[in-house]
Amino acid sequence: MSVAETAKAATDASAEPVLLRRDDAGIAWLTLNRRAQRNALSVALMTALQTEIVAIAKDSAVKVVVIGGAGPAFCAGHDLREIRANPGRKHYEALFRQCSDLMLSLIKLPKPVIARVHGVATAAGCQLVATCDLAVAAEDARFATPGINIGLFCSTPMVALSRAVGRKRAMEMLLTGDLISASDARDVGLVNRVVPAAELDREVTALARSIADKSPLTLAIGKEAFYRQAEFPVAEAYAYASEVMTRNMLARDAEEGVDAFLEKRSPHWEGR
Repeated sequence: MSVAETAKAATDASAEPVLLRRDDAGIAWLTLNRRAQRNALSVALMTALQTEIVAIAKDSAVKVVVIGGAGPAFCAGHDLREIRANPGRKHYEALFRQCSDLMLSLIKLPKPVIARVHGVATAAGCQLVATCDLAVAAEDARFATPGINIGLFCSTPMVALSRAVGRKRAMEMLLTGDLISASDARDVGLVNRVVPAAELDREVTALARSIADKSPLTLAIGKEAFYRQAEFPVAEAYAYASEVMTRNMLARDAEEGVDAFLEKRSPHWEGR
């Protein structure tokens, strides 16, 4: 889907595009674009993001995805006004199922996803950061799962958060709803790097380009294996990983990569 098509399809009641896409040198930059609402995840925004993820999965030109937010924040979670405007079990079930499906699609996407974080990333916004494969944060970024403060435990954000950080720290965030700093988020494993706000785009771009230079096939194999083995007991994980390594070694890109290393030249990836 082109930028123009995305802008046309991904609109909410204000007629503003809720999601922007820009492709550059194998990197797809997706920008949440509900500035006034701190990029809260409305149904329209989640639908637009899901649509782009499906399209990117089939787009061989895209090697890496970056998700960021427009305006003063990364993402403030779900749109509470939209939620309260549509009360009832049926709507709530559909909403949280849609969010869960979106997060799973990011995990299953055979391309690495980097969160570019500034401002606040709270509730489902914090969940989005935890779900992305990597995250780079500006020094001013803050993170929280504050649902407890309004009588709504962050149960779906808990799934991603508890898999990204240690249990004790995850529970503290979930039970208190307190904001943590970017440096604290790095220390507990929620983000990879913290940089001055002025250097955020440069750092994210450098990281994305470094990954985009790798074999797309190997990236896809490795990402899938990483998430699958993490859910297995150790012995089962090793058995599965050994099978994956064998399959990977038989691929043309692995043969090319090894030969290029031995011959001291740059590899030429073919994606098979």
